[in-house]
Amino acid sequence: MVKNRVRAAIMALSLVLTAPLVVGAGTAAASPGTGCAAGAAGAKTAAAAIKVWLAGDSTMADPKSACPVGWGSRFDRLFTDDVTVVNNAVAGRSVQTWLYESNVTGAKDAAGECVVSPKAYAQRWLNMLDPVKGMHAGDYLVIQFGINDGDPNCPRHVGRARYQSLLTAMAQAARDRGAHPVLLTPVAAITCSGSTAVGNRGFLTETAAAGSATGAPVIDLHKLSYTLYNTLKLCPNNGDYTRGAVGAFFCNDHTHFEAAGADKIAEVVAKAVRAQRIPLASYLR
Repeated sequence: MVKNRVRAAIMALSLVLTAPLVVGAGTAAASPGTGCAAGAAGAKTAAAAIKVWLAGDSTMADPKSACPVGWGSRFDRLFTDDVTVVNNAVAGRSVQTWLYESNVTGAKDAAGECVVSPKAYAQRWLNMLDPVKGMHAGDYLVIQFGINDGDPNCPRHVGRARYQSLLTAMAQAARDRGAHPVLLTPVAAITCSGSTAVGNRGFLTETAAAGSATGAPVIDLHKLSYTLYNTLKLCPNNGDYTRGAVGAFFCNDHTHFEAAGADKIAEVVAKAVRAQRIPLASYLR
């Protein structure tokens, strides 16, 4: 009897002593699991981060003065923190001078196109094509040219077929890297026909054709912008771009934007991204 009581006491004491160890072991086992879950969440956030690369002209470019302000400089604020906008738009460029910069000469060939020699890309495009620092799978490339391209003189001049070819090549280069190209028709200047703002840009069908050739969505910013001007009743005006509603929207010309105008155009582009169900819309605020 005594031995049985001793044995029972020892067993009870053993359970008391080992119980905390079992709980401790359970806690220790749960801890790595929690850490893995946190790590997976962090990895998911990192994987979700993308870049939106912009290529275009002064109406898109970052400002170097109070005016003009390109709408691309106001685009980043419309997205969540998972998106970084990289604005490589440059004032005064056609699609060809943006791609080839100083290699576009002042001479035209038999087809009426500016001669490019040598056919070496500008560093800005090489940087975007770089496999380490450039466009990656899941990124977006937003392209808007067609304003300076209509210049009859080299180096900015680009013919319609050439324009379509270069736009197609840029969109395809993005696709080849797993990035998503989005093509924009050129933003409209303010031209009034009586009390109505009307279109004034070219290369519209060529932009649409480049989109069809590559499967890239096309945002008709040209139409959306002059529609906005009508909504804001910017016509008629007396051509004075220093005051009134038109002065608050445009610099002292009919083409470039004040900060407020750039904000409006950026919002129009973002709204179109959402309306056309471009997957980039999931990152909009």
